[in-house]
Amino acid sequence: MRLGINLGYWGAGMDADNLAVAREADRLGYAVCWAAEAYGSDAATVLSWVAAQTERIDVGSAIFQIPARTPAMTAMTAATLDTLSGGRFRLGLGVSGPQVSEGWYGVKFDKPLARTREYVEIVRKAMSRERLSHEGEHWTLPLPGGPGKPLKLTVHPVREHIPLYIAAIGPKNLEQTGEIADGALLIFPSAEHLQETAIAPIRAGRERVGQTMDGFDVCPTLPIALGDDVDALADLFRPYTALYVGGMGSRKQNFYNRLAQRMGYEKEAAEIQDKYLAGDKDGAAAAVPRDLIDSTSLLGGVERIADRMRAYAEAGVTTLTLTPAGFTLDERLAALRAGVEAAEHAGLA
Repeated sequence: MRLGINLGYWGAGMDADNLAVAREADRLGYAVCWAAEAYGSDAATVLSWVAAQTERIDVGSAIFQIPARTPAMTAMTAATLDTLSGGRFRLGLGVSGPQVSEGWYGVKFDKPLARTREYVEIVRKAMSRERLSHEGEHWTLPLPGGPGKPLKLTVHPVREHIPLYIAAIGPKNLEQTGEIADGALLIFPSAEHLQETAIAPIRAGRERVGQTMDGFDVCPTLPIALGDDVDALADLFRPYTALYVGGMGSRKQNFYNRLAQRMGYEKEAAEIQDKYLAGDKDGAAAAVPRDLIDSTSLLGGVERIADRMRAYAEAGVTTLTLTPAGFTLDERLAALRAGVEAAEHAGLA
């Protein structure tokens, strides 16, 4: 099992610290550094900045939002980043959510599975440097009856195949991801529930296209915090968990809330959402079960973190992405180093 890091969103006042974290992860031998986007910093610019100031670590989008770019633009960006980084780019895609898709991008959030499948088909075709033509439900290239003609990507990526990941939560999305992607980006993963909430549907998708799990990258992201007081560490992540379970998306379309329910927290997930949407964010955070936080994070000393890492490896994780937590740069770097130490202690590195 390899280790990665996720820098999250840029522009939150810790940009110099984020670059220091990426450089230290590069020095420590982490496999990949991911960056996210929502409606602030874009991931492509951040990854260019990180790639220019690191040497070995891969850089990956977690995620490029599908409503933000045409498929051809995503293929251009992926090919450019792969070229500039010397073959270190990983392409992560996701449909985002209804509030961002429709509120920020003005793109209707409908048929996300069909849209993702078609998007991936076009991106792969463009990155392979075929002349681009496509007739589908969501995109037609070239447009009919006009001057457009099938064009071919002029940039040559370093690699013939750029790894493509999809951020997936729901069972149907996970199953499709197994069919059409090289890896799955997961969030709020519990080692104890990973088989039924993620691995089983991914495997079903792989089997549908005659593939096994060999070579498929199961890549969850977990916060990591180092310290002796696990309860106090868990409290640090109450607002974060409440935001996703209670307020990410709408009442009818909150994928994280549904995931918490599938892990056995039906009543708690409903309470968190009710309080969060009513404006009681503190109450929502207080309603988050400590066990939910603990089971979806890496908290404690090196030995405790090592035990949790071993559980994820045994559950089928192939790349464990860490978000090092802390109020200072030194605390974040300490968590980063603890991740390597714990992996070695667990016999995983």
